[in-house]
Amino acid sequence: MRTFLTATILLLSGNIWAQQSTDTLTTAPPKENKFTIDVNMLTRGEIRNGGLNNTQDEQTAAFVIERTLLGMQYERAGLTTRVTAQHSGTWGSNESSSFNLYEAWMQLKSKNGLFAKAGRQDLSYDDQRIFGADHWAMTAASHDALVLGFEKKGHKIHLMGAYNQNVKNMNGGNYFTGGIQPYKSMEALWYHYDVPKVPLGISLLGMNIGMQSNLDYSDTCTYNQQLIGTYLRYHPKKLSAELAFYYQMGKEENGLRLGAWMASAKLQYMPNEKLTVYGGYDYLSGDKNFNVPPKGMIGMMRHDKVRGFNSIFGSHHKFYGAMDFFYLTTYYASFTPGLQNYFVGCKWKPMPKLSADLAYHYLAVAADIEDTKKGLGHEIEASVRYQLMKDVRLSAGYSFMRGTDTMVALKRSSEDRVLRWGWVMISVSPKVFTTMW
Repeated sequence: MRTFLTATILLLSGNIWAQQSTDTLTTAPPKENKFTIDVNMLTRGEIRNGGLNNTQDEQTAAFVIERTLLGMQYERAGLTTRVTAQHSGTWGSNESSSFNLYEAWMQLKSKNGLFAKAGRQDLSYDDQRIFGADHWAMTAASHDALVLGFEKKGHKIHLMGAYNQNVKNMNGGNYFTGGIQPYKSMEALWYHYDVPKVPLGISLLGMNIGMQSNLDYSDTCTYNQQLIGTYLRYHPKKLSAELAFYYQMGKEENGLRLGAWMASAKLQYMPNEKLTVYGGYDYLSGDKNFNVPPKGMIGMMRHDKVRGFNSIFGSHHKFYGAMDFFYLTTYYASFTPGLQNYFVGCKWKPMPKLSADLAYHYLAVAADIEDTKKGLGHEIEASVRYQLMKDVRLSAGYSFMRGTDTMVALKRSSEDRVLRWGWVMISVSPKVFTTMW
């Protein structure tokens, strides 16, 4: 009997202790705060022969460039803040080395889908043709801006605004120069809708940019240019189709009237999990009567209207060929003959960690050039990527272009018209610290 009573008491006390433990676990306050530190490091070695703005023909350039991002982020319900420091430079050089804040923003978000995000931030939308961070350039682009938005039930509306000023003008003055972005002011409205039960996304973009002349410092007038356009993406299981159209109007920074446009189409098909084939066409309008003076001479051409499309804040390297001949460097007096880009390619993924990409581009100008044909040349590019670890990726690429007389006339190639470019890159992006409380 005594043994039975003892066992009963132990059983009851065990149940009471288990219940108390359960109550303690259920009443423990949830962890509402999260803090992370992350690093993104890119190091790329390049060797280039011809192209861009080489001042001496037949010269080969070899260099190593790097970029480091160190980010800190705090999150809790309804609030997120982030600060990211950025350093970039060329190995062995002090001239190109830079250290700045890439991100410094705070975001307030409500349960009904409304949010406000203010501070230095990257603006990346749709395929990044108009708004993109352009991380390949090693100095990722960001904006000091305020973004008000709503996202719910397939609808996304973002209203963006920015106003830039130099410190010396805080005591009086309006001329702006030398900031992280070249514009004085920017306002944009982006709307995106995902159609229910249909793999179709529709985006509309309207933007106004206030620019000031970079040629005449006495002209403090702000000239406004506008952009309107749309981006469509239809993506069933094995097929993806993209269409885009944008039109620019108003006045550019020197007060010239602006009337330019671009259109693009891309079709992609994935017959199996390892292979993807794609092709498409880009057209960016060019300036009428674009003038190319003979080598060693200065050309003069009066334009009453700018017709060359400007892709503004886009991720340029993603389009128009990997060798970046266009829209990263300027033409004469900031005018452009425009561009046509016909391209086809395929992506192959033989194993989960390894992928390869092979593409062909035929490039041509859009505007008529006196005594010169429109064709610029043929470009072949290949790249391979290997995921060494979950946060370490190795990649390499090689591009070859056979230019035409037009390419030579535009001073984008050496006299033999052969251009080569190769690169090797390592990307490391770990989350080095995470805590919750």
